[in-house]
Parts: sequence; structure tokens; C-alpha cells
Amino acid sequence: MQIEPNDLWLFAKIADAGSFSKAGELLGLPKSTLSRRISNLEKQLGERLLQRTTRQLNLTELGLRLLQHGRQVSEEIEAAMALAQHRQIQPSGMLRISMPNDFANLFLAPLLAQFSDTYPAIALEIDLSARRVDLLSESFDLAIRMGALPDDATLTAKRLNLQTWGLYASPQYLAKRGTPEHPEDLLEHDALSLLAGNREAPAWQLTKGEQQWLGTPPVRIKANSPELLVKLATQHQGIVAAPDSYASTSVSNQELVRVLPEWCLPQTTAWLVFPGRRLMPTKTRVFIDFLDEHLNTF
Repeated sequence: MQIEPNDLWLFAKIADAGSFSKAGELLGLPKSTLSRRISNLEKQLGERLLQRTTRQLNLTELGLRLLQHGRQVSEEIEAAMALAQHRQIQPSGMLRISMPNDFANLFLAPLLAQFSDTYPAIALEIDLSARRVDLLSESFDLAIRMGALPDDATLTAKRLNLQTWGLYASPQYLAKRGTPEHPEDLLEHDALSLLAGNREAPAWQLTKGEQQWLGTPPVRIKANSPELLVKLATQHQGIVAAPDSYASTSVSNQELVRVLPEWCLPQTTAWLVFPGRRLMPTKTRVFIDFLDEHLNTF
């Protein structure tokens, strides 16, 4: 025999209210529903819990002994409801996030500090590994991912923003090796290339109006970190294809200059990926809203 905890909760509420009518008013339930639920509970137990008269409601011996358990169930249910309501008002708990190391250091460090100050009851656990974690099996709340996403019906993706790309090199490198005037000239230069998923350096695809060029300059260094490649470019190691936002500081400091500025590389997208929105924890929702508000340009 298995007793439904909600029936014990209703029994305690009815006993404390002193009547089905008063309990129904407090709970917002019809008197007939309460009567039916208690009758079902009594049938399960094989004994009456309440003696009903037209004027009053009396507890039987079993009813008196069961009332304490019903009140404990009632307290637990109300405590759980209060906890859920509190988490809606003040989001809390551990928020586990996976994101690229470079992206976190370049864009998110100050935002993460601001988020932590705004929501002090939310603890952050941040994974910066290069691999794409399995959000569901590894219990991550969300991830930031770059570029194309695989089809996955279990996940929802929200676009954070587009990143534009360019070619960059140090003035010293260009003074030594010459400044390319056409994409074909890149084939005579050293490339600092971002690794693709197959561990190979992808070809560079350049566009200027209706003109297109596709080629693979000789790779001097390849890595899976655009931030590292930009730093290597400032050390005169070659020409780097990188997001403009990663190179902007070095350009401002005159450590790098744009190469073939009239030619454009394909844009990439930064995505926020998370399990479906249904019954999303408040801690996750406020983080998504926070990034959507603050990370609208980079």
C-alpha cells in the first residue's frame, strides 16, 4: 500500500481548518474534491479518519495519530514551495558553464565579475577546456560555442553576436617580407592559422565585392587559440587570420596592422547553447538574459 503524500497534506489542512468548507476556501479547492480525496485515503487505510456530522468534524483514533504525519508532510511541501519561490525571487545554486578559454579571457572576465556581484547567491563553475562538453550527460547548464553547430534536438541555441575577421601582421614582419597587394601574394608568406576540428589549418577564403579567393598559405604555426596566434603575430612570426575583436588592442598599440583591408574573411557566430527552455532554472535564465543585455557587441 502506498499513500499519496498530497492526500496526507489535504487531510492535515482539513483537520486544522475544522471543516471541509473552510479548508476548501483556504486551498481554493471545491468541497467535493476534498471529500473525495479523503474518502479515497480512508479506503486505502481501511479505516475512517474523520467522523462527519452536520455541525462538526471529529478525528478518529487513527486520524489523531495520522495527523502528526500529515502536518509533517504539509510542512515539507510548504518548505519546498517556499524554496522554489525564493529561488525565483533570488536566483541561487551552482551554475556550470563551458566556454572557450580565449573568449572567456577576452570578453567575459569583467562580465562574469559583474554577474557575480549582481547575483551573489549563484556560484559559478567555469570549464575552459577546448573540447565540446556534453551538456546533459555532464550536467552543464549552458555553453558558449563558436562557429557552426551540429543538429541536436535536445539543445537550444541563442546567437550572441557575429565576429568579423581580418588578416593582420606586425609592421616589422611586413617590412622584412613585403606587404601583400593581392591574395595571391599570401602564398609567399608565413601563415599563423587556427586549427579546424580535424586538426588541419583551413584554407583562407577572401571576398572583395564579387571577387573571391581561396588559398592556403604555407603554415608556420597552427594552434586552437586565436589569442595566442595574435600574440605570435605581434612577435613578427607571420600573418594571422583572426577575429577583429581579438586584434583590436594590438592594432591600437600599433603592434599589428591590417593586411589586405579591402578583402573580407567569413564571419563566425558565437552561440549560447543550453537545454530546452521548458522549466529552465532561474539561475540559467538570468545568466542568459544578462549576456544578451551586456554582450551585444564585441
